[in-house]
Amino acid sequence: MDLEEKLAARGRELAAREATQADALTRARVLADALHHRVSRALAAYEHAISSAPWLSVVQGGVQQDDKHLHAFEFDVRRGRHRVIVVVKSRGDVTLVGPFHMGKDEGPCRRVGFKPDDAVDAPTDDMIEALGEVLDRFLVEAAAP
Repeated sequence: MDLEEKLAARGRELAAREATQADALTRARVLADALHHRVSRALAAYEHAISSAPWLSVVQGGVQQDDKHLHAFEFDVRRGRHRVIVVVKSRGDVTLVGPFHMGKDEGPCRRVGFKPDDAVDAPTDDMIEALGEVLDRFLVEAAAP
């Protein structure tokens, strides 16, 4: 078997294995996009409030497949080495990582569960509350002189 055939066979095998994950991954992506949108709106209000101190600005990354978990999506918010990561896993939880300094151990983590079979297309109140607490802590730490 040549290299192309070998990798094509492996690809078919992995795709067949992953076929059962498609619906859960779609739901996780929809929720990740909704959380990303809510954070974008909140950060727009923050950016407006700090217009006289632009050095306090933060950057929100786009939604992408998670670096660590195959069945999850993530986005981050960062300023300098300070970072928060929001991870939406298809198995049914949102993990808020940080705030932490890049290059150091990640953590602390906070998890908010949801039922993976439910059509969760909007953040729950629990998710928004937890996200608000983590982002507030992040903004304070990221702005420390």
